[in-house]
Amino acid sequence: MQLDMKPAQLKEYTGSTPRPADFDAYWERALKEMHAVDPQVELIPAAFQSPVADCFDMYFTGTKGARIYAKLLIPKNRTAPGPAVLQFHGYCGSSGDWSQYLVYAASGFVVAAMDVRGQGGKSEDVGGVKGTTQNGSIIRGLSDHEDNLLFRQNFLDTALLAKIVMDMDLVDETRVGAFGGSQGGGLTLACAALEPRIKRIAPHVPFLCDYKRVWEMDLAKNAYGELKDYFRKFDPRHEHEDEIFTRLGYIDVQFLAPRIKADTIFFTGLMDEVCPPSSQFAAYNKMTCNKKMYIYPDFAHEDFPDASDLIYGFMLGL
Repeated sequence: MQLDMKPAQLKEYTGSTPRPADFDAYWERALKEMHAVDPQVELIPAAFQSPVADCFDMYFTGTKGARIYAKLLIPKNRTAPGPAVLQFHGYCGSSGDWSQYLVYAASGFVVAAMDVRGQGGKSEDVGGVKGTTQNGSIIRGLSDHEDNLLFRQNFLDTALLAKIVMDMDLVDETRVGAFGGSQGGGLTLACAALEPRIKRIAPHVPFLCDYKRVWEMDLAKNAYGELKDYFRKFDPRHEHEDEIFTRLGYIDVQFLAPRIKADTIFFTGLMDEVCPPSSQFAAYNKMTCNKKMYIYPDFAHEDFPDASDLIYGFMLGL
């Protein structure tokens, strides 16, 4: 059974979504805005505590004034700067339970796990955009100025989190990694692109890659279902299709991928009908860093055997 392109074609595929002509200027402007923000970091001892880590509810201010939440774990008796990892969650979810991060804290890592604004955690979504807010973060702001795309702010939140963690006295800024699955994989790529000091990343079946390819494969459902909703409600005859996909190109991680300098392990399942393999390869093939792809031919949009262990072992090298 073949869901997508043949493996040889996947390795050559370079994407279908149009790249905005001012893409680089767009993100330089966005980063300038982010760096001008006073994050006003607040650490509050968390209700959850552990023998291996001091746990904090961390809040910081991101672009557009939203207060962003992250779980922060600092290894007990940490006295000198050491490694850190950032973790990003799947679409519409949250940073989840504290206990899942203890293996990293017990291994000497500072851990920061962010709740994405507008989704299932504690981060604020301050709104204020024109157009539909009915269904989905991808299309939030799509009818407004491109600087108001919600995923622009989400990408910047990841980079600001990285900067905050790197500036901590107990973190060695040269030993910071990031990982996550699905949306978390896409945010991992965005984070490493916008904060080039990130040393190692492990994106798993990344979301937010090559929107037009997803559309062409008739897979604008599940996590990408809002694309179909948007066309049906606001461009039913597709008279503005090129304009819409070009605007989505601003928040397409395949175009950020060439900026990544981090050593990378990348996980893809060839039966993935949520984030099809070709969409993921569109990003992977643009990466010029030291990279390795782990391909699981019979797996879909799910956890893979050994993947968590491979990621853990990879991060131990920080």
